[in-house]
Amino acid sequence: MTARPLPASDPAAQGVDASGVHAFLDALEAAPGIEPHSLMILRHGHLVASGWWAPYTAPRPHLLYSLSKSFTATAAALAEGEGLIDFDAPVVSYFPEFEADITDPRSRAILVRHVASMASGHESETIDAAYGTDRAEPVRGFLLQPPERDPGTVFAYNQPCTYTLGAIVQRVTGQTLTGYLRPRLFDPLGIGETVWQRDRTGREIGFSGLHAATDAVARLGLLYLNDGVWQGERLLPEGWVARASRPHIATGGAMGEGDRQDWDRGYGHQFWISRHGFRGDGAYGQFCLVLPEHDAVIAVTTATERMQEYLDLVWRHLLPAFRPAPLTGRRSEDAALRERLDRLALPP
Repeated sequence: MTARPLPASDPAAQGVDASGVHAFLDALEAAPGIEPHSLMILRHGHLVASGWWAPYTAPRPHLLYSLSKSFTATAAALAEGEGLIDFDAPVVSYFPEFEADITDPRSRAILVRHVASMASGHESETIDAAYGTDRAEPVRGFLLQPPERDPGTVFAYNQPCTYTLGAIVQRVTGQTLTGYLRPRLFDPLGIGETVWQRDRTGREIGFSGLHAATDAVARLGLLYLNDGVWQGERLLPEGWVARASRPHIATGGAMGEGDRQDWDRGYGHQFWISRHGFRGDGAYGQFCLVLPEHDAVIAVTTATERMQEYLDLVWRHLLPAFRPAPLTGRRSEDAALRERLDRLALPP
């Protein structure tokens, strides 16, 4: 299908100061260790700035890494809205064939909402143990890892939590995540081609592996910014966005030492709470920044290990560019920004 373009506008008409975007681009170019691939900025529902650094292009699908998790959570929300999933049900209840094997009381106490918020009770990542225990059925391998703490009491960034959430969706719907999301999310939003990595079970892995264009990230962010409503139609269950974007578990210090301010503010349902708004994010700087206080979305693909530094640049340069009212007399500044962004796609 051919997606309808997002409504476009000059930055000034939506209260965005082009000089702030220039300052952000200058800072990116000067920052060591940050290789930008794409940038889309939306304000008041309009695309006000977008650019792709060669050789990346607008239609090219990009590996989203853990930003895939936010799409998996969205699938779970839709399944809950259809009465297929109960977030307060034990995970093992969706896999009755494992009942006899899963004897640890904490494992049996893990609820759907716990895996949705990375609060299974494990104190560290269990991906290697889960696959190592049962490569043919990683959900069973995960549930056979006894949590060190009661579910719901401790955060750990733990890939099998999201894998299990995605596995539940695929079990109750009888479809892959892509197959389930296509008519319910992707097509209504106008999201084009996507590819999602599968494991040997045939499942799409949920915690990573989704390849999609930056435009898909921007559209998901805009849907969440608008409380799950798209062009006047409610796509996500009422109340879901508020649930997904509030902290369900504390994360302070859980993601390592150093300046990790935007990882220390709590975790929702496969979304991080940021210093400003909330976000889906993936390794090496794949971001879907939702900023309700500014009525803005910033979608980003990048190659960097300095993800906190990237966010610092967004907060330092882009946030001040969001003004409370339209700006006048800025046609030349807006035109210069468009020209600069267009030049990014030219081969060096």
